[in-house]
Amino acid sequence: MPRSVNSVASKARRKKILKQAKGNWGARGNVLTVAKHTVEKGLQYAYRDRRNKKREFRALWIQRINAGARLHGMSYSQLMGKIHNNGVELNRKVLADLAMNHPEAFKAIVDSVK
Repeated sequence: MPRSVNSVASKARRKKILKQAKGNWGARGNVLTVAKHTVEKGLQYAYRDRRNKKREFRALWIQRINAGARLHGMSYSQLMGKIHNNGVELNRKVLADLAMNHPEAFKAIVDSVK
């Protein structure tokens, strides 16, 4: 009985990994065993950084709100405390956008909670 090998699926598997590793330098992009490690590590970084991105954006929003608040004589923590006490339903993302792109609207919010 002849030996049964599924070369179609094997080739497709290898091709898929090499396609994912395309653009990497040297052997990382064209040697299967090296490319496999590169692709796996890249996917680990992608998984981790999808979560880290949320942290980084929140930190950026806080910095922008703080900068806008200090222009009006308040700190970030004072502003956020007053916003929560007054029941203003704006999240940090929206507040940061207002502080950056619409300073007059941000000033109106700060004045309303002072």
